[in-house]
Amino acid sequence: MYDWFPLVFFPFKIIVLGTGMFFAIKWHHDQAKKEKAKKNNENSAS
Repeated sequence: MYDWFPLVFFPFKIIVLGTGMFFAIKWHHDQAKKEKAKKNNENSAS
């Protein structure tokens, strides 16, 4: 019998982990951008 589990599970795992990594990197990038903007606003307000 042909084993179909690896053919289904591994691509699904790669897609899920890849999507998770993308959003983790995006979230950290957005947080850094937000912190930088906040710091610039505080400096220009002073």
